[in-house]
Amino acid sequence: SFVFCPLVCLFKTTCSHVASGNVVQFGLMISCVQPGVNPLKYDNYGCWCGFGGRGTPRDQVDKCCQVHDYCYRQSKQIRGCISYTSTRALMVAPVQIGNYSLTDSTVSPATNNRCQAAVCECDREAAYCFAKATYNPGNKNLNRKVC
Repeated sequence: SFVFCPLVCLFKTTCSHVASGNVVQFGLMISCVQPGVNPLKYDNYGCWCGFGGRGTPRDQVDKCCQVHDYCYRQSKQIRGCISYTSTRALMVAPVQIGNYSLTDSTVSPATNNRCQAAVCECDREAAYCFAKATYNPGNKNLNRKVC
């Protein structure tokens, strides 16, 4: 059964998200994979999560953000995949509306077009990467001078 979840995905139902904001979309993706986790915990984490990104990732969570940033950059190479620069590098994404579905804890892109599918895949991989990585509270709000 299809359930529209505007803020979070609950249980193991099928959720579809259509959100106009890429920050919202990525947050929903994280919430789908990790119910009960506030996606903002990954903002301003390490050297790569949040505004800007540089240096060597501090841990696996930070590496997830680095890979996510590079994935978005790669998606911009797709013809017609227009992007903008956000003040939060973690959230930089092509300005597209993407659809996400969650079925039995598996997130997959709804095939709308190559750009949306690429961005969805970037978000999907990062969300699962976060779920597998160990979160270190000491890397939250890290002084970027150490990067």
